[in-house]
Amino acid sequence: MFSKKNLTSLFALLIVVAMLVAACGPAATDVATDEPGTGQEAEPTAAQPAETAVEPAETEAVEPTAEESTGAEGGWVTEVSFADADNLNPILSSDDMSSDVQSLLYGAAVVRDAQSGEWIPQLTTGWEVSEDGLTYTFHVLEGVNWSDGTPVTGKDFAYTFQALMSGQVVSQRLSAVDYVEAVNLVDDYTVEIVYTEVNCVALGELSLGWLPAHIYAQDFSDIMDSPENTAPSVVNGPFLFQEWVKDDHITLVRNPDYYLGAPKLEGYLWRIVPDATIGTQQLKTGEVDIYDGVEPKYMAELQAEASLTVFEYDDDGYVYVAFNMGDPANPQPRLDEASGAVIEDHGVHPILSDVRVRQAITYATDRQAVIERVRFGLGIPMEANVIPAIDWAFNADLESRAFDPERAAALLEEAGWTDQDGDGIRECHGCMYAEEGAPLALKLQTNSGNETRESIGLVLQDQLSELGAQIEFETVEWNAFLDILLGQTFDLIIIGWTGVGSDPDDEALFGSINDLPTAGFNFVSYYNTEVDELLKQGKTVPGCAVEDRAPIYKQIQENIYEESPYVFLYAVKTLLVYNNRIGGMEAGPWDFRQNAHEWYINQ
Repeated sequence: MFSKKNLTSLFALLIVVAMLVAACGPAATDVATDEPGTGQEAEPTAAQPAETAVEPAETEAVEPTAEESTGAEGGWVTEVSFADADNLNPILSSDDMSSDVQSLLYGAAVVRDAQSGEWIPQLTTGWEVSEDGLTYTFHVLEGVNWSDGTPVTGKDFAYTFQALMSGQVVSQRLSAVDYVEAVNLVDDYTVEIVYTEVNCVALGELSLGWLPAHIYAQDFSDIMDSPENTAPSVVNGPFLFQEWVKDDHITLVRNPDYYLGAPKLEGYLWRIVPDATIGTQQLKTGEVDIYDGVEPKYMAELQAEASLTVFEYDDDGYVYVAFNMGDPANPQPRLDEASGAVIEDHGVHPILSDVRVRQAITYATDRQAVIERVRFGLGIPMEANVIPAIDWAFNADLESRAFDPERAAALLEEAGWTDQDGDGIRECHGCMYAEEGAPLALKLQTNSGNETRESIGLVLQDQLSELGAQIEFETVEWNAFLDILLGQTFDLIIIGWTGVGSDPDDEALFGSINDLPTAGFNFVSYYNTEVDELLKQGKTVPGCAVEDRAPIYKQIQENIYEESPYVFLYAVKTLLVYNNRIGGMEAGPWDFRQNAHEWYINQ
């Protein structure tokens, strides 16, 4: 999922995004609006051949009642966010706020277990994988209805992923079907997903929420502009959509016909506030009940509040500064959609397409100081694109690019950026792409309201100014920010990824096929044919054994390290704070809303 919190952690961003780029492995990666974290200690849960298949449950039907839990019915829970959602359609959104809301409206084939991070059935009873690893057969749970009374069937499962394959949908989620050859409806409750090659991350890519097929055109032509994208009227989750007032609140109410039993809560409300300070104060006064991604500087004062619980967990994401290596004045896809050939006039960034400039900015960024002073120590340094928690794939041999202004200056000199007029700003004198005499001037942007990212932005502005760069720092409202980010019209962006999961595959982030302005998560226009091939190899290893995949991902990290498409700031620990009046919450490192239908208000 891109995460806003969680899609969620970057240099000054604290997510994309989500990988928007919303919800599962790269397929569900979201752009983060708040701080994502370090990832999880859980063992990899990549899909395996037939012997590791999840067997269908013996009982196909589920009674629409849940176990009795303590606590009276009624009452509301209010969660605070300083970033609004972007789109409530599970296959169109790219940010973690949208994904958070969707998780209470739409079910999926599989979902991560909140405690272990393993993929478990949700609207299915299980699945089998063929001996060649190319066909996944899912058995859809019977006895589940959409909120209009229509049964949920395999038609909805199949329709959702056929829509992504149709050519009618423009979305960051298209990478979920990159290796899908066919989606076959065997019968009303059996669906086959056939792959062109072994796909070790198939389950993550199939974790998108299902669309109600019966309310959409069968040729998928109405999905992009459907009113369901902002006001869903037919859902199958524990809550129903009631209202969305942009930049103010999103209101959900109890679904009395939820298949696991009607929630005890009357409703769930997200309140959108301008910044983290207001959200924190409302948490202390009891105006809101939940704040996921609390700024670290508030941790001590919130721990002192007897009415609150502070839950610290390793989130599966990281914070970074993104370099745009394409032409921000004329963004172009890297590959021709029809032929797959490289578009030769793709364009370059006049400053940042030179790797020496990108490496200089990395050396000029005091990342350890950011972790200690801005994140209050709640961060783990990163050098490349795999979070340390994925220990079997993490490359610990990469040399740390510690803060080194002298080396940064030398790289800029080598790249032809010198200050010959003595005004303190370097100019192009023999540089690779910019016009002769052009100043080393860049705009650095992040989303407004995120105090951590704003602080990082100010620190980075000062450090790069010392290097002789002219840096304009700007904070932008979240939805406008997403347009800039995904539209590839930026220079430098502080953002974060959340929902990267326990698998290192991030083809959605660095594969050239996903360099698609407005529709891809490779918004930095990273292009390396060797990495493209390695990314493909890593997720298609026969048998999916981690010992066979690990060397591939370690090599990818070496390439990413050398070419520096991001300044990798840190993987972080996230702070979830909630009011003790909420009963029944089973917060885990992977999710805290998974059992929201069982929550109640303590009397």
